[in-house]
Amino acid sequence: MTEFAFDHAPVGLAVLENRVIRTCNLQFATTFCGTPKDFINRTIAELYPSQEDFQRIGTVLQQLDAPKDTYTDERIMRRSDGSLFWCRVRGRSTSPESPFETGVWSFVDISQDRPVVSLTPREREVAILTCRGLSAKEIGKELDLSYRTIETHRAHLLTKFGARKLPELVAKLSGTPL
Repeated sequence: MTEFAFDHAPVGLAVLENRVIRTCNLQFATTFCGTPKDFINRTIAELYPSQEDFQRIGTVLQQLDAPKDTYTDERIMRRSDGSLFWCRVRGRSTSPESPFETGVWSFVDISQDRPVVSLTPREREVAILTCRGLSAKEIGKELDLSYRTIETHRAHLLTKFGARKLPELVAKLSGTPL
């Protein structure tokens, strides 16, 4: 019965070992445009928009101040057909001291709630941290950039998302109706 629940869960589920997919369910395969067999023993890096995004998220996971056994974020991912989409990702490691060793991850397509806009890796970082409520100065400190550089990235995000002010941008990034 447990296997049935895993296979038919309404969210995409995958078990990863050292960032390699060991098993996944039907919804995961559907979300990423394939069958479960298509993803077995493939690195999750193949489903990121870029190698830089894969490395950045890995670095974040290793530097979290929060308990290292759980993680959640919203990010852009890449389907097998190359198309990009917004995805809510949640994971739990079975070994907090080694977050990549083995973990269970869920992936939910949230692209209906927010547009996919072509962003640079740095713009994606700024967008994610902005949605977490960080100020330009806090983001600058975290990314080791000046707050003026962060403001420039935010200005580009405002333009790309057709937002007039920061709260409107955050609403569009988070899929919250205005």
